[in-house]
Amino acid sequence: MTQLLRKSCMPESGYRQVVPVAEAPLEALGFGLANLTAGEAWPFETGGCEWTVVVLSGSVRAYAGQSELTDSPLGSRANVFGGKASAIYLPPGIRGRIEAVTPARLAVCQAVSDHGAEPTVITPDHVRTKTVGAHNWRREVQDIVDQRLDAGRLLVGETFNRPGCWSSYPPHRHDEDRLPVEANLEEIYFFQVDPPQGFGFQRVYTDDRSMDESYAVEHNDVVVLPRGYHPVAAAPGYRVYYLWLMAGTGRTMCPFDDPQHAWIKGLETVLREQQP
Repeated sequence: MTQLLRKSCMPESGYRQVVPVAEAPLEALGFGLANLTAGEAWPFETGGCEWTVVVLSGSVRAYAGQSELTDSPLGSRANVFGGKASAIYLPPGIRGRIEAVTPARLAVCQAVSDHGAEPTVITPDHVRTKTVGAHNWRREVQDIVDQRLDAGRLLVGETFNRPGCWSSYPPHRHDEDRLPVEANLEEIYFFQVDPPQGFGFQRVYTDDRSMDESYAVEHNDVVVLPRGYHPVAAAPGYRVYYLWLMAGTGRTMCPFDDPQHAWIKGLETVLREQQP
C-alpha cells in the first residue's frame, strides 16, 4: 500500500514540492508549500498545470510576466485560523513571481490542465462560508475555488474542525463518475493544528477494506486521497484545519456517503430543529 501520509511538510525556507504532479496513486493533482521571508521573491512557472496559490499567512504581491496581478498586498491572516483566505488562480503556461511583503507561507495547489483562463485574484470577500453537520460533527467550510471561478479542474477550500469534533462526516467518497449519485475527484489534505503541538486522526478506507489506513495527523502534515472514504477527527483541546484540493474529470462536487453511516444525516435535521 502506498503511504498516503507525508509528515512535517512546511519547508524551513523557500519552496518544497510536497506531492509531485500526477504522481501515483494520483492522476492529476500536485501540491507544494512556500515559506518566504519579507522581501523575498519566488519565481514560478505553471507549465502544463493550473494553480491556486493560497496565502496561509502573511501578505504578498503577485506578478504574471511583468504585470502585477495585485493592486495591493494580498493576504492579512496571521495564520489559517485568522479569517477567510486570499488566493491567486493561475492558468497553465504562466511565468511570474510572488513577492512577500511580510513573512508569508503559501500553499500551491496544482492540477494537470489545458484550460485557457485568465489569472484571477481571489479576495476574502469571494470566499463562501457554510456550516456543515451538527453536534460534534459540525464544522465550517470555506470555498475558495468553486464553480463560480473559470477554472479547468481545480476545486479548493478550507475546513475547520472544532476541538473534539469530526468532519468529512458521515464518511464520504468521490471515486466514480455516476452523477447525480457521485462524482470522481481525487483529493489532497494539508493540515494545521491550533495549538500546533496538537493532533487529529484521519481514516482512509474502501467498502471492501482493500484500503483501510488510519493516521495521526499533526501540524503541517499532508494526506493524499486517491480514493475511499476519508473522515477526520480533532483531538479534544485542539482546533484542526485542512486545506483541500480536488480534481477529476469534471468540477461537480457530489460526494457519496458510506451507506453504513449515512443515517446520521437524518439525525442532523432533528438536532437542528432542537436548537433555540
